[in-house]
Amino acid sequence: MDRYCFTLDLKEDKKLIETYKQYHRSVWPEVKDSLKDVGVINLEIYLLENRLFMIMEVDDDFTFEQKRKADLANSKVQEWEKLMWNFQQALPWAKAGEKWVMMDQIFEL
Repeated sequence: MDRYCFTLDLKEDKKLIETYKQYHRSVWPEVKDSLKDVGVINLEIYLLENRLFMIMEVDDDFTFEQKRKADLANSKVQEWEKLMWNFQQALPWAKAGEKWVMMDQIFEL
């Protein structure tokens, strides 16, 4: 099993942030199923002010390419991503079109 950590910012608007949190209290079942189908075992998102931190644990067969292809082929995932982008903003150092940016691990105990 591998673990990946990502970060992303939300727009600095308390009302938008609260709405974003509400959506994540009941993530659409099709979105959850799509994650499980590509080998995501566990996924957690944490929030501090407007900064998000996501931990994604995946099985040994998981690949980001496989996930990207599955996401593009799933209309509900595309709909969810489009909706979430109303609340999210790219980090200043993100590449064009990049939302979640993978973080580098610098310490482990």
